[in-house]
Amino acid sequence: MEALHNLAFGFEHALTWSNLMYCAIGCTVGTLVGLLPGLGPLATISILLPLTYSIPTGGALIMLAGIYYGAQYGDSVSAITMRIPHASSIVACIDGYQMTLKGKCGLALFTAGVSSFIGGTVAIVVLTFLAPSLGEVAFLFGPADYCALMLVGFVCVSFVTTGSLINGMSMCLIGVLLGSIGTDVNSGMQRFTGDLPFLADGVGLVSIALGCFGIAEITKNLDSGDERTPFNGTIKLMPTWPEFKRIIP
Repeated sequence: MEALHNLAFGFEHALTWSNLMYCAIGCTVGTLVGLLPGLGPLATISILLPLTYSIPTGGALIMLAGIYYGAQYGDSVSAITMRIPHASSIVACIDGYQMTLKGKCGLALFTAGVSSFIGGTVAIVVLTFLAPSLGEVAFLFGPADYCALMLVGFVCVSFVTTGSLINGMSMCLIGVLLGSIGTDVNSGMQRFTGDLPFLADGVGLVSIALGCFGIAEITKNLDSGDERTPFNGTIKLMPTWPEFKRIIP
């Protein structure tokens, strides 16, 4: 009942015309800035933070939330249309860009937006009711449990990747090696930096994603000499009824 009371209290303040306007402005501006390559949701919030200085505290928090979710969708737009991913849209640039090359850019954008909204809503509702229980379970985790959890994650990633199981496991190991570069969070010692200051913070996921996907795709197009446009004419955002039925599951 306490969770329901908190939800009712939150909606009472959020569902006002002024706060809804702040949210809409945040989503719009966050989407436009999130389109830029290399800018994720956190960087977008940092850039647009001055917009909230003269706004009441509740409206400022709601605008920042709108900027965050708008920037996340902006990540998907650049990944789907130009195959330039951000940290949160690497998977979208694999399937979404293939749909763009087939002239289904609008369908990919619609699917990404609707699925992101539904997934985010379900996740927030689940966390609202299960956050205390999940917090108690998290306190029970020890070093062995974290190691087992990471191994399960490696196995899952290896199975869902395209190609053989060995290729998927190799990608996981390469990711672990790249992730070990930088400053250790426990001891503060620098690992595998080669005395280079710019590696003290580690290798950024966005840099790797841009190199593997965006720059590689641009180089491939230049090498082939084909003149491509990612939009292929008119973008039709609304899907047909057969397409919508396939999207629902």
